[in-house]
Amino acid sequence: MTNHTAEPLPLQALVESILFVATDPVPVPVLATVLDVKTELVEDALKTLGEEYWKRGLQILRMGDRVHITTSPRAAQWVEKFLGIEHTIGLSRAALETLAILAYKQPLTRPQMDAIRGVNCDSVIENLIAKDLVEEIGRTEGPGRPILYGTTEAFLRHFGLGSVADLPALELDEPSEDDRVAPEPPAPLLKE
Repeated sequence: MTNHTAEPLPLQALVESILFVATDPVPVPVLATVLDVKTELVEDALKTLGEEYWKRGLQILRMGDRVHITTSPRAAQWVEKFLGIEHTIGLSRAALETLAILAYKQPLTRPQMDAIRGVNCDSVIENLIAKDLVEEIGRTEGPGRPILYGTTEAFLRHFGLGSVADLPALELDEPSEDDRVAPEPPAPLLKE
């Protein structure tokens, strides 16, 4: 029989063990409480783990004050191949467009997303809700009190983000002078 108390594990290993078995992101203060140490020591252990994971295909994903162990986005194509899944969880181009719009501009109502995309987004939004990538986050104060939508924690985990602030900068092309000039009106119709 093995004596499990012979040599205590370092704090870093204990943090890793807890995160390994956690099904959801764990608040750093909870880790500190469970391990009976100061939050700063847990943060140091997380920093060290993060540096080690960079070389090993894992990462510490931060979601506010909560942390989670996930696979590194750099290993995604091989992990997905092993699991037999697509990176986009079977998302259509329309779903990806809607998800991108919502991620950058949230919270939005359905009519706002429809106006940005130029098409009805009802079925796309329902699909994203079913995949737990989008959720209802409130209602506006306007007439009819339309539902406001935002991205979920599952969205952040799937795309390896700690928050929407980690999204890449949105680079939009500035319209040129030619684009800003109103087009000439069509020639009048001639009557016969």
